[in-house]
Amino acid sequence: MFKSITHVIYDMDGLLLDTESLHEQVNREVAQRYGKTFNTEAKMAIAGRPTLDSAKILVDILQLPVSPEEYLQERNQLLYPLYPTAKTLPGTVELIQHLSDHNIHQAIASSSSRRHFEMKTLNHQHWLKLLQMTILGDDPEVEQGKPSPDIFLLAAKRLNVSPEKCLVFEDSLAGTKAAIAAGMSVVAIPDPVFNQELFKDANQVLSSMGEFNPQDWNLPRMNY
Repeated sequence: MFKSITHVIYDMDGLLLDTESLHEQVNREVAQRYGKTFNTEAKMAIAGRPTLDSAKILVDILQLPVSPEEYLQERNQLLYPLYPTAKTLPGTVELIQHLSDHNIHQAIASSSSRRHFEMKTLNHQHWLKLLQMTILGDDPEVEQGKPSPDIFLLAAKRLNVSPEKCLVFEDSLAGTKAAIAAGMSVVAIPDPVFNQELFKDANQVLSSMGEFNPQDWNLPRMNY
């Protein structure tokens, strides 16, 4: 049994929506244009971080002969048409619906910008409306992106709840560190290619949302 939780906060990319496979496909294609390989190290380094931060890291790691801004321009031309095709990951909608049915307040805290968020969630309004709020990376009150705790602390403030009552779901190391720094409990559901040992500071490490047992956190039991 872990802490008693009253509010749940989700990352989005790679956690609720399978946008990471789209990012990986496009990042690999752009890297190949310059004779470079988008590998697991690069994928891990940018996971969960704001867009421009990710581009700066990629340009540096892969030694690309373009600026971060130029990289994003190339990437976005390929990526934007794919965003509306993003599918939900297993177990996510079921959990959101279950917690909503029991009046548990929920929020998204994503590094994604508002413009990108709207493209990614175009076909997911039916479950998005079950959440109390969404806080995004370009919110003016988010001074620093993950792994800084700003976005999670702002979520707790707007939900009017203390951080220790919040449970965060994250797939990235940067996001996991941000949630811990905010004083929140964390369930990490990392990409299978990542070294699970890196997530040892999370309260739980699961392979999918379907493994999550709400009653472990004093949340209403799901009837499978």
